[in-house]
Amino acid sequence: MDMSIHTPPGTGAPHDQGSGARPAPEGGTPPQQDGAPAPRRTVTHLGDRVFRGLSRGSGITLLVIMAAIAVFLTYRAVGVLTVNEGNFLTSFQWNANDNPPDFGIAVLVYGTIISSIIAMVIAVPIAVGIALFISHYAPRRLATPLAYVIDLLAAVPSIVYGLWGALVLVPHLGGLYEWFDDFFGWTGVLSYQGGAARSLFTVGILLAIMILPIVTNVSREVFLQVPKMHEEAALALGATRWEVIRMSVLPFGRSGIISASMLGLGRALGETMAVATVLSPSFTIIVSLLDPGGGTFAQNIASKFSEASEQGRDALIASGLILFVITLLVNGGARAIIARRKEYSGANA
Repeated sequence: MDMSIHTPPGTGAPHDQGSGARPAPEGGTPPQQDGAPAPRRTVTHLGDRVFRGLSRGSGITLLVIMAAIAVFLTYRAVGVLTVNEGNFLTSFQWNANDNPPDFGIAVLVYGTIISSIIAMVIAVPIAVGIALFISHYAPRRLATPLAYVIDLLAAVPSIVYGLWGALVLVPHLGGLYEWFDDFFGWTGVLSYQGGAARSLFTVGILLAIMILPIVTNVSREVFLQVPKMHEEAALALGATRWEVIRMSVLPFGRSGIISASMLGLGRALGETMAVATVLSPSFTIIVSLLDPGGGTFAQNIASKFSEASEQGRDALIASGLILFVITLLVNGGARAIIARRKEYSGANA
């Protein structure tokens, strides 16, 4: 007797092995193809939403503050610039309290940029060397206290640096300036006529000392983040310690070095009390960096604000607007340098 069960035509088996589909479960969920991942439901928790809102609000607040500063500086500057008798960008005098006023920022632009460049040239190589020594050469019992001391130097007030510069640094730079004059005086840029060393070069040295802890700390933290696998792979290939640093550490930390340098440059551009204590100001551009004279934006604002009239204060605010623009351009340029080449990113080191 034939006991087989014949399936009527058009009726599928309970589970078709060749169809590649799973039976639909109860509840109406559509079947999933074999091997296809099930869709994931993204659940946003309350804490995530709050954190995202706070982060977004902080960014927007920062932009609003920056815009408010720019609007305030521009509003106060426009009025006095319309009655200025001199050329604001090229004039070599500052008579903002006269009626009509006659002032310009040529000397201030020159002094601010030159002193900041001197500070960066001196401070950045030394800071990177110190950071490499702490992170890759010094033993732990020496690296820890050394890093702590450098952190403390970053917290010293600028007026303390200014007093040290006026009482210690200025009197002891005469011999160095005479040496510069003997060997490089023929250039004119490093000629020295004697007198107190209250010059832009002295300001640059003092600013280099002040920004050294900032650049060192940031660079050190970046170097400590270098993946150990990169360094161990280089050592396994027979690289020396310097070759490991050159091929693995420095490429990884390049963007961090640039960021640290820009932080230091920002402080150098806006430093006030230390520069005002050391520099002998004058509204003349002197070719020699060793002769007294010159000025910076921050130093000029600090020294003239108390005796300035309402019109004179607007003129100082106008000079502050230029310093604000210079700072934005410097930071924007740094971001462009980092974004231009992908190898500046530590991920590609």
